[in-house]
Amino acid sequence: MNETAKAQPRKVAFLGLGVMGYHMAGHLAKAGHEVTVYNRTASKAARWAGEFAGEFAGETAATPAEAAAGNEIVFACVGNDDDVRAVTVGAGGAFEGMGEGAVFVDHTTASASVAQELAAAAAARGLGFMDAPVSGGEAGAVNGVLTVMAGGEPAVFERCKGVIDAYARAVTLLGPAGSGQLTKMVNQVCIAGLVQGLAEGLNLAVRSGLDAKLVLDVISKGAAQSWQMENRGTTMVDDEFEFGFAVDWMRKDLDICLAQGHRAGALLPVTALVNEFYARVQARGGGRWDTSSLMRLLSNP
Repeated sequence: MNETAKAQPRKVAFLGLGVMGYHMAGHLAKAGHEVTVYNRTASKAARWAGEFAGEFAGETAATPAEAAAGNEIVFACVGNDDDVRAVTVGAGGAFEGMGEGAVFVDHTTASASVAQELAAAAAARGLGFMDAPVSGGEAGAVNGVLTVMAGGEPAVFERCKGVIDAYARAVTLLGPAGSGQLTKMVNQVCIAGLVQGLAEGLNLAVRSGLDAKLVLDVISKGAAQSWQMENRGTTMVDDEFEFGFAVDWMRKDLDICLAQGHRAGALLPVTALVNEFYARVQARGGGRWDTSSLMRLLSNP
């Protein structure tokens, strides 16, 4: 956590207490911010309050609008474009409760077009808006070391950065609204190809009679090293996938990437292929397996 997060306690709201948002909101409370949370399943919000509202400042709200009322910054981390619209401009959405000058920060991995759409809707209401998808997975959220890719106005970014530092190790403004989402697409494209390459390499090692874990130890010290290799290589060899970033979520992300590639005229042949591989994992019932489960298609074809 960046120390600047402790400097100026703010009144904030957090919408969406899933795998990522639960911990992100918790870091905000621990950093001294006064946090109001909303979750579609109210029992999850109550559990969060039970964990954080006693020792730290925190409470729950029944709707996004109620959560947003009176707060300087409203954060969200929900599922997809439609979910983001629902908690912002939908009935009882946050934009109804936010006061003029407040800022909405969307950590959802969504499309650049919905970010631009909501930035315009926010501006019409005198609100600030920033799309700020994250990378680092559940472990990054738990440990408060996420990488945040932001799109929006520089003045809005500067208002929010110190607060976001509570759960991030890097927060970077990439450009106007939508730039954060576009950067997250690049991130997911790079990961997809890398995980497939790692799966193929490890499968080759195993089928060639090598000690795959020893191979990992050696090649992780060279040019092949990656976060995926360091954090998923051993579990891939052990055929362990009941954790991590779900295939269902990755497919959602890659569909967004492929749609943007089509719009931009950018060829994404490997991404399209890996997306189909993930569809095969889903067909095996692996929608909630970690994305490294591409290995299982090779080890158990």
